[in-house]
Amino acid sequence: MQETVIEKSFCTTREAATLLGVSVGTVQLWVESGLLQAWKTAGGHRRVLRDSVLGLLHKKPTPGVPARRLRIMVVEDDTALLRLYEINMSRWPMVPEVIPVDNAVTALMTIGRSPPDLLVMDLHMPGMDGFRMLREMHASPEISNTNIVVVTGLDAAAIAERGGLPAGVEVLPKPIPFNRLLEIATGLVSQRRF
Repeated sequence: MQETVIEKSFCTTREAATLLGVSVGTVQLWVESGLLQAWKTAGGHRRVLRDSVLGLLHKKPTPGVPARRLRIMVVEDDTALLRLYEINMSRWPMVPEVIPVDNAVTALMTIGRSPPDLLVMDLHMPGMDGFRMLREMHASPEISNTNIVVVTGLDAAAIAERGGLPAGVEVLPKPIPFNRLLEIATGLVSQRRF
């Protein structure tokens, strides 16, 4: 007699995290943002619908809705760090379009043609630094829908000495906090259709 195996229609947050290749905290964030469908047991544990996890793994475009990936521009003059950003971000579940740029001038020209959804940048760069780049961008209406994140080794006092940053720019410390960047990207995906 052959044994019948019934696959569960749900999984724990840990199982979902393993399937998706992310942390349990990221799965919880995706549940809260609506990217994954889940419920809580009487004991307060989350159970994630397996179809929701598989749907995220094998996301197909919705008929009638133009498919567009989240666009993330990374401006960093250190080529090793730029490559690190590319490798890490390309593994994210939403598979963003990563645009690596190694200087502020090229970044400004690219943004003028096609603004990204998320801009991740360094402040300390040769030639035009990140402070000047942000001042140049601040007057541009093209970036009104772009979320800007600065990843820097500078502390708040050093940033203030250089004139500060425009309102709404999130500052993150180095080393690169990929978990926080993923949370930001996930939040953008949940707010918009990509």
